[in-house]
Amino acid sequence: METFLIKALQLILSLAILVIVHEFGHFIFARIFKVRVEKFYLFFDAWFALFRYKPKNSETEYGVGWLPLGGYCKISGMIDESMDKEQMAQPPQPWEFRSKPAGPRLLIMVAGVVFNFLLALFIYSMVLFTWGDTYLPLKNMKMGMDYSETFLNVGFRDGDILESADGVALERFNSDALRSVVNSKEVTVIRDGAEVKIPIPDDMMQRLMRDKKGFAAVRVPPIVNDLGDGNTPAAKAGLQPGDHILSINDIPTSSIYDMREVLNTKKDQDISVGFERNGVTQSVQLHTDTAGLMGIHLVVDANKIYPTVTIKYNFFSSFPAGVMLGVHTLKGYVSDMKHVFTREGASSLGGFGAIGSLFPAQWDWRSFWMTTAFLSIILAFMNILPIPALDGGHVMFLLYEVITRRKPSDKFMEYAQITGMILVFALLIYANGNDLFRFFFN
Repeated sequence: METFLIKALQLILSLAILVIVHEFGHFIFARIFKVRVEKFYLFFDAWFALFRYKPKNSETEYGVGWLPLGGYCKISGMIDESMDKEQMAQPPQPWEFRSKPAGPRLLIMVAGVVFNFLLALFIYSMVLFTWGDTYLPLKNMKMGMDYSETFLNVGFRDGDILESADGVALERFNSDALRSVVNSKEVTVIRDGAEVKIPIPDDMMQRLMRDKKGFAAVRVPPIVNDLGDGNTPAAKAGLQPGDHILSINDIPTSSIYDMREVLNTKKDQDISVGFERNGVTQSVQLHTDTAGLMGIHLVVDANKIYPTVTIKYNFFSSFPAGVMLGVHTLKGYVSDMKHVFTREGASSLGGFGAIGSLFPAQWDWRSFWMTTAFLSIILAFMNILPIPALDGGHVMFLLYEVITRRKPSDKFMEYAQITGMILVFALLIYANGNDLFRFFFN
C-alpha cells in the first residue's frame, strides 16, 4: 500500500506540473494577443470543482478540478472541450479567439506543446547540472546479463556481454541499447571471452511486445547487503554484510538469479552456504524457512558492484547537454511509435497505471524529474498529433485555413471536436482497460 501511495503521489504531482505548464503556454500567448481567457483549471471540473478563485477585476477564473485527466484553458470564442455553443452563437467580439488572424491563433494553439518540450529540456538540463550523468558501461558488467525467455529463444545466453549491434558499439544498458538490438540484423556479444554473433529476427520487437517478458537484467553476484533484524537463519549462522555467496550445498551460485533458483529447491531444509569474506573462502550451516529463504537482503544495485562513469556539467554546459538529451529522447519515442500500430503494440498500450509504474517505489528526486521530463515530451508529442480535440487537430485546421484562405465553419469545427473527444476518450478507456487486464490476469 505504501508503494502504491508513493507512486500515486509522484504521478499526481508530475501530471499537475505538466498540465499547468501546458495550459500556461496557451494562457500567456492568448494574453499576448489580447484574447480573453475565461478559465484556467488544473484537472477537469465536471459538475463541481475542488477550488475556484477569480481575482478582483480579472477576466479569468482559476481553479482545481476533481478529475485528474488533464486540465484546460477556456479561451473566449473558441470551440474546445467546453462545447460552449451559446457563446459561439453570438456575434464575434474583438477579444475572442475567432476574431484574431490565423497567425496569432496558430501560435496560441502550439504554445502548450512548445512549453511542454521546453520544460523537458529545462528539467534535463537541471538534472545534469545537479546530479551529472552517471551510467554503468556495458563493458564493465563482467558477468553480463540474465536474458528473458524471448531473447534466449533467439540465441542469447545468460552471461552474454552486449558489445555491438550491426557493428555499432553499444555503450549503455538503456532504452537505446534495447532499440538498437531489436532493430538490428546482427548483435555481437562477448561469451566466455570470445565474440559471438547472434542473428536478430525481423519481428523481434513484435515478439518482445507479444511475450511481455522484458529484455534482460544486469547479472550481479549474490553479495549480502544486510541481515534484517539480526534474528534470521543467516545472521544466527554468522553471515555478515559484504559476504559473497559462492555456493549452496556445493552448487555454484554465480549470480543472484542462480542463488534464488537453488534456494527454491531447498525449502525448510538444512543447507551448507559457501561464501567469501575478505578473500577467504568459508562455509556455514543453516536451516532455510518454508519459502526457502535465509533471511538476507542482497545488493541488487549493479552500480554498487561494477565501476560506473560520471560526467559532470557546470551550469552553462548543462543546457546544451540537456537539449541534446531531450531531442534524442523525442527521436527515440517517435521511432517507437510505429510499433503502436501493430497488434502487439496495441495490446502493450497502458494508461495511468502504466504511467505510474514508471516512477520508483521509493521517493527519489532525480528519478522523479527524469520521469517527469520524459512524460512532458510524450505529452508534447501526443498533443501535436493531428487529431480533432487535441492541439494538433486545431493546428491542422488552422494550417488548412492559412493555405486555402478558407476558414472551416463553426458547425464543422463543432462536429470535429465531438469526434476527436470520442476518439480520445475511447483511447483512454482502452489503455486503462489494458492496465486493469494486466493487473488481474497477468
